Amino acid sequence: MNDATGSGIREPWSRSEFEAQLRAMGRNYHIHHPFNVRMNAGLCSPAQIRGWIANRFYYQFIIPKKDAAILSNCDDRATRRLWIARILDHDGYGDYQGDAEGGMEAWTRLGEAAGIPRNELWSLQHVVPAVRFACDAYVDFARRSPWQEAVCSSLTEMFAPQIHKDRLAGWPEHYPWVQAPGLAYFRTRIPLAQRDVEHGLAVTLDYFTTRAQQQRALDILKFKLDILWAMLDAIEKAYPE
Repeated sequence: MNDATGSGIREPWSRSEFEAQLRAMGRNYHIHHPFNVRMNAGLCSPAQIRGWIANRFYYQFIIPKKDAAILSNCDDRATRRLWIARILDHDGYGDYQGDAEGGMEAWTRLGEAAGIPRNELWSLQHVVPAVRFACDAYVDFARRSPWQEAVCSSLTEMFAPQIHKDRLAGWPEHYPWVQAPGLAYFRTRIPLAQRDVEHGLAVTLDYFTTRAQQQRALDILKFKLDILWAMLDAIEKAYPE
């Protein structure tokens, strides 16, 4: 788009155009990673599935820390009131039973359903260095960045429902040795991801209003997408075919 003044400064996208640019970043989502493609096709061994679950648990482990970092930098009370729900979603709330147990417990049940004892999963002994580095980099970004930028990085949730639906559709057939109750995590995350996207997207569309800022938002989202992709690179190398 050419600027009408001839100054070379590009005009900002409209709100709808900007959202479309953000959603188009889904082409880089790790749903397209070769390891995930093989996993969805039922081509992964039990060792690979367990390795993926154990390493992906570290991502679950750091999410509440990431969200707490966002809260610590956020001076907007309304946002804090909404964002704190994300910590409770993962750590649990109330009596910590049933739907209130939280995402980390649900992922623990997935690990147990695949044959990984709870203590073994929580020891983090199977987390490979590159996965740990990528996840820690995400937390560090949330700590050091303006809270609106950290919120923007969460928008990979836009692409998450489909990856969960794929697992729910394929795993019972492809990996029947994974006990069915362990798949509850994927089911519960679909509506939560949709709720979280609504808030995170509103913050992003409101904050990034110049073309330079909008490009910054795309770069931030690409950074987060790269983290998720790099995690699968590391897992694929650690658990070869």
